[in-house]
Amino acid sequence: MSSVVTNAMVNSGNPPVRILLSEQALGQHQAAIAEVMGTRPFELLSIESAVATGRRDIDIAFISRDVTGRSTKHELAPALQACYTVLRESAPLQWVHIHSAGADRQVYVDLRERGVQIHTSSGANAEVVAQMALAGLLALARKFPQLMAAQRERRWAPLLGSESPRDLAGQTVVLVGWGPIGQRIADFLRLLGMKLIVVRHSLPLQSEGVYTTVRVEPVETPRPAQAERFDGVSMFSFKDFATVLPQADWLILACPLTDQTRHLVDAPALALMPRGAGLINVARGEVVVEADVIEALRTGHLGSAYLDVFEHEPLSAESPLWTMDQVIITPHTAGHSDGNAGRVAEKFLENLRRWVAEKP
Repeated sequence: MSSVVTNAMVNSGNPPVRILLSEQALGQHQAAIAEVMGTRPFELLSIESAVATGRRDIDIAFISRDVTGRSTKHELAPALQACYTVLRESAPLQWVHIHSAGADRQVYVDLRERGVQIHTSSGANAEVVAQMALAGLLALARKFPQLMAAQRERRWAPLLGSESPRDLAGQTVVLVGWGPIGQRIADFLRLLGMKLIVVRHSLPLQSEGVYTTVRVEPVETPRPAQAERFDGVSMFSFKDFATVLPQADWLILACPLTDQTRHLVDAPALALMPRGAGLINVARGEVVVEADVIEALRTGHLGSAYLDVFEHEPLSAESPLWTMDQVIITPHTAGHSDGNAGRVAEKFLENLRRWVAEKP
């Protein structure tokens, strides 16, 4: 197990900057970190060695995806809990870069309260999550759950008459969240000819409470992204959320978990949606009241749902969501892709580069 890698330039009176990262990340990014640090003294410590030796003098930490592994924010593996203990007990800690777009794990909330900067990797998985949201919408709209059930039964069951899927063109999506993920989802919805209503935290130019004709900033994707004009897209703040729900053929959640969005979608909100509407949640499980969603699905008022996130993860085996015919469940995996690790590392190195240069 690699323990400590020390910059050969540690020859001044200045103490080295101590950077914590996984053994895997250390092996992959040691040379790149050394290039960024230049002649500035630094010390790389693997999380494994820091835990084993009781080090509590970390200045910077890089929490890559391999560190969290299969743990969830509700159920932590012992190794991840030990890593969090190092972070909590390192008094010099200045900033932590994390692989996720959200920073609502309790350890990050606590660190932020004591003044530690938490840098997310927002945008790194935007393309992947948006693709997953689109896949969920298409699968539900084209009734893949019913078709796959018939396949398992070896039953020929064409979707005819009243069972025929509705055309997506012209249907209305209420999209909650306008970050990199929300904007990329909007790209896809426009291609499908769907109408779009956006609910977001901050709004651009106002015109009698409705915000339209906004410019979408380029979103980081594996290929160059072009800024587009989204003419005719109505934008509302969260205070107007209830007023737009009656128009929602589909409600797509792609927002961060905040005090404003926690339990945003509850029984009263669901009741405002048209009967048979669909729900897509690639945000956080706590944005919805899960029991209310289950009840709305049971009654048929909510026609279908694709859920990647849940109030408690992993989702209990006893949850009725597992066996509902109109529900697609994935285990908080919408953002997973083989290219994410590289994009996250690039963001960390850029932040480190800015930190060394004393830039924001």
